[in-house]
Amino acid sequence: MSDISYIRQQDNEARFGDYIALLKPRVMSLVVFTAFVGLVVAPNPVHPFVGFVAILFIALGGGASGALNMWYDADIDRIMRRTRNRPIPAGRISEREALGFGLALSGISCVMLALATNIFSGLFLAFTIFFYVVVYTMWLKRATPQNIVIGGAAGAFPPMIGWAVSTGGISIESVAMFLLVFLWTPPHFWSLALFMKADYDEAKVPMLTSTHGRLVTRKNILFYAFILAPIAVGTGFTSIGGPVYFATALIMNALFIKGAIDIHARTEAQAEADKYAVEKRFFYFSLIYLFAHFAALLAEAGLSYIGLGVW
Repeated sequence: MSDISYIRQQDNEARFGDYIALLKPRVMSLVVFTAFVGLVVAPNPVHPFVGFVAILFIALGGGASGALNMWYDADIDRIMRRTRNRPIPAGRISEREALGFGLALSGISCVMLALATNIFSGLFLAFTIFFYVVVYTMWLKRATPQNIVIGGAAGAFPPMIGWAVSTGGISIESVAMFLLVFLWTPPHFWSLALFMKADYDEAKVPMLTSTHGRLVTRKNILFYAFILAPIAVGTGFTSIGGPVYFATALIMNALFIKGAIDIHARTEAQAEADKYAVEKRFFYFSLIYLFAHFAALLAEAGLSYIGLGVW
């Protein structure tokens, strides 16, 4: 074997970081954080070790979903500019290895979560993985421009799972957290699709920007921003809310709606002139938006723990 071919073979060998990348750590961080908040704000205290173990297996379940998503979407990932360097399209991990890795993590995470906490939370995690991989990845993503709307439910389940770890069930508070993430998901991803439209077009993924155009997408972002705001603010009046969350929700939703209005008012000529600067700013702000809401819920739980809760 020549030195050049040997170097190329080494470059294509999977490293530990490739398996971490297979778990979609950025998405997993959102799963972990929202699940942790759902666990902490729930009314029934959980032993810290049990809570740590629960979050660990929820994280593994989220990572398993990411691995299975990358396995099935390998053909698309090879085409899209932002995904072609992922471990599978780059040739560092085979599709068969990713499938086995994802299935193994799915089984371990669901079974261990059920054993460590309660059967309902384990089944809920299993349903979430199934929904993300089968309903969203295998079906909706390639079938309808509403893919991110319906499929967004998978990303909205983690706080409900965290709540279920503590309570063994579902309540109005956990549904409110679900709706917060569920309604946030479309404007978040559609703002990304506005400046990544070419990638989705090339991969033939029926994102709203590809099937209905950017103008319709801008209108839908504004529509969802107005639908999301009352749900987000209204969560402040549930048992997990309070003045800190309520103030945060008012400010963040005012800014979110302002950003959506700015996007709606833009022409394509304006967007192309500044390389979609407003759309990119809205996309990154939407990440701060969601973090701020859940951080505020966490703050309210902390205030209640030390006896300073108001609601």
